[in-house]
Amino acid sequence: MKKLALALSFLLSTPAMATDVEHTSTPITIDGVSEDAWNKATWHDMPYLMDGTLPSNDADFKGRYRLLWDQNYLYLQADIVDDVLIDTHADPTYKYWDDDALEVFIDSDASGGNHQFNHTALAYHIGLDNQAADYGPDKQAHLYTDHLVSNWKRNTTAPFNITWEVAIKLYPNDYKEGAKNTPITLSEKQVIGFMLAYCDNDGSDVREHFMGSHEVQPVNGDRNRGFIDADVFGKITLLPKK
Repeated sequence: MKKLALALSFLLSTPAMATDVEHTSTPITIDGVSEDAWNKATWHDMPYLMDGTLPSNDADFKGRYRLLWDQNYLYLQADIVDDVLIDTHADPTYKYWDDDALEVFIDSDASGGNHQFNHTALAYHIGLDNQAADYGPDKQAHLYTDHLVSNWKRNTTAPFNITWEVAIKLYPNDYKEGAKNTPITLSEKQVIGFMLAYCDNDGSDVREHFMGSHEVQPVNGDRNRGFIDADVFGKITLLPKK
């Protein structure tokens, strides 16, 4: 009975995953300003430690997000509380994970597997300059900013949270570096691998906190697996148009 009670307690305390995504008939304007179309989307928290240490309090870091879709984009709106914003690396392809960054993990067909140096999935590290970096097959970091539109604004009242919006184009598993690749047309009932995280640096040489939307089972104590293994992503389903 005690084990059952603990299991139930864990389930009840675990935030719901973003399994279903509502369709929007109106394209979202990516300007860091919320609009009526977002009202149909459900908020989801980012409570899981993926690397570093837990934030000291909600002012240090607290995050949540919601999603929408149309045939061209997966839309993301994140609500981020972060009391210190850091971007110390001028080169957006160098140690971008040690600056404040929103990291969006996408596996367009939810096939999973190792994607560290291939494009069967992507880990877009979106910096405060709205440029997006990830590693390519040549084991070098590249910019994939043309895959998305990103914009954020800081609220002018306490707790001075950030509204960060991103419109993301999805690509098939045969995406080729440097080639002319055609984005996928999104459709009803499509299942996509998805996870969201935030790199939080408060002034040190490396990020102090790396918080995510999904709990990752550690491998030899390491939970920072999203940039390597798409099997740790969650899955979202694009709901039918209404």
